Amino acid sequence: MDIQVLSTAFREGEAIPVQYTCDGDNVSPPLRWGRLPKESQSLALICEDPDAPSGVFVHWLIFNLPPIVSDLPEALPITETLVETGAIQGRNDFNDIGYGGPCPPPGNSHRYFFRLYALDTKLDLRAGATKQEFARAVEGHLLAAGHLMGTYKRGASMVAGR
Repeated sequence: MDIQVLSTAFREGEAIPVQYTCDGDNVSPPLRWGRLPKESQSLALICEDPDAPSGVFVHWLIFNLPPIVSDLPEALPITETLVETGAIQGRNDFNDIGYGGPCPPPGNSHRYFFRLYALDTKLDLRAGATKQEFARAVEGHLLAAGHLMGTYKRGASMVAGR
């Protein structure tokens, strides 16, 4: 089963607006998704840039979202646990908890995949868990998945003085 993942900020394959990047407010974009398997016990979301010079770069990891949640609002707090849902945020490759927006070097456009997973369990992971810990915990528990891909490109003038 595929899960449809959408945003009111950008469509599949479109540019991610600057406010969701390190050149803007660096806040998480609004996301919503469609139907989930009935057996879903939790949801997890990871945002990754496969075009980063050092290999796949993690921008966001959030897990143990209750399956009754059908969207994430814009600008989620950068906290270990989200009070509204009890979801837990992992560590991104900026070495921070929560969302870190697109911030590629000047030059080519990068792709950013927001991947949503429906799982048959809640993950036994602590806040600040890494992608590697997450990947091990998810093994054998995936019911369905979907993604939304956006792009972002920085110009040389955008990084002057940084």
